[in-house]
Amino acid sequence: MKLVWFRNDLRLADNPALRHACAGDEPVAALFIISPTQWWQHKMAPIRQRFMLAQVDVLGRELAALGIPLHLLRVETFAEVPVALADLCRELGVTQLYANQAVEIDEQRRDHAVSAALAEQAVSCHWFNGCCVLPPGRVLTGSGEMFKVFTPFSRAWLKALDEEGFVIHRAPAPRGEPLPWQPLAEREWVDEGLGELTADPRWPVGEAEVLRRLNIFLEQAVLDYGETRDFPAIAGTSVLSPYLAAGIISPRQCVAALQQRLGYRPQSKAQPGFVWLNELIWREFYRHLLVLIPTLSMNRPFKPETAALPWSWDPDAFAAWCEGRTGYPIVDAAMRCLNATGWMHNRLRMIVASFLTKDLHIHWRLGEDYFMSRLIDGDLAANNGGWQWAAGTGADAAPYFRVFNPTTQGQRFDPQGEFIRTWVTELADIPAAYVHQPHDWLRLKGRQDYPAPMVDHAVARVRAIEMFRSLEK
Repeated sequence: MKLVWFRNDLRLADNPALRHACAGDEPVAALFIISPTQWWQHKMAPIRQRFMLAQVDVLGRELAALGIPLHLLRVETFAEVPVALADLCRELGVTQLYANQAVEIDEQRRDHAVSAALAEQAVSCHWFNGCCVLPPGRVLTGSGEMFKVFTPFSRAWLKALDEEGFVIHRAPAPRGEPLPWQPLAEREWVDEGLGELTADPRWPVGEAEVLRRLNIFLEQAVLDYGETRDFPAIAGTSVLSPYLAAGIISPRQCVAALQQRLGYRPQSKAQPGFVWLNELIWREFYRHLLVLIPTLSMNRPFKPETAALPWSWDPDAFAAWCEGRTGYPIVDAAMRCLNATGWMHNRLRMIVASFLTKDLHIHWRLGEDYFMSRLIDGDLAANNGGWQWAAGTGADAAPYFRVFNPTTQGQRFDPQGEFIRTWVTELADIPAAYVHQPHDWLRLKGRQDYPAPMVDHAVARVRAIEMFRSLEK
């Protein structure tokens, strides 16, 4: 018996572990482990938990149709997984375990412990790259070292991909008669402590749904992506990140679909489609870094010297940021959107992260954790990479003097205030000319229903730069 262990790779197509397990005639079973306590410790957002479990339900039904049973285990923490998995393998008569590799340190430690535990009962473990186009650690400098800046990584990644290419694995063929599947909602032990399992209707699951979304994006928006992606009031992005984070689609499938749409693989900004491909390469970059620098999973900065920065931990200021009460409309709109929907546009993520770290001087770790606790697409590699980039502690060629001006960012990327007025209801009736600096207009109207700016951006910017310059002394 072969056992396929699904994790953040909840798909049938282009799943190397599943594909290799289904080679040959031996019977195949599948497994998904629910770890609520560990998920809460990792700040996994409830909306992301529900999204993931909704996909597990779909996956279980689709596997059953192929004659492959999906077993569910509830194991509260990773520390308990090796024993529970060994018991299941003994019960089912498993001789081989197949899984796609994880990039996070806790998950890697869990997997090493599983390998050791299963080796004691002669179960061999087979691990595959299912989360990246190119395996983490494959893209290195000429001297065999990791890239610390994205642009040369991107060039080397494109060169390596041209040299090696990649294969898209098809979903396996049926292996027997269809099996019954009991929906998760009917299993009381599954949702105990997890709350309602009903998925958010704004985020339907299933591989067919994500491929539909991908195809619509490629047909309607990818060619204009470079011009529209930064405007939150425009549907200019792919909005595929929740599906990538849960592994409902693979990055290889995205690259292959882009190539098919264009008839070529773009190599530079001058070619249509490259800007979106470059975002996929950013995703690869952060995942490679997480494997090569395990301390990134341990709340440590990429640049060790920045650990000495005198960050603030002011709970009141942090709460105002979390709740969208900063007095800066674009920041407040972004945070209220996140809190209400579990989603935030990428440009807005950069704006609010810069505001927390460079205007309020609050530690990026608080923002990183808060995002994970709210985002449906919460992914440690991308989230940590983005926060450290914004804070000036991460892999970046020019970190500390990049300080976003929240007012001019709003004026540039939400010029008519459409996004702001959608989420900051106090400003719903304000004229576009005042929406980014509303306080004088509100004062003239005798209104005090929107907070004054928490800080003077010009003053806060100078202080942020001085914080970093002090490290050089």
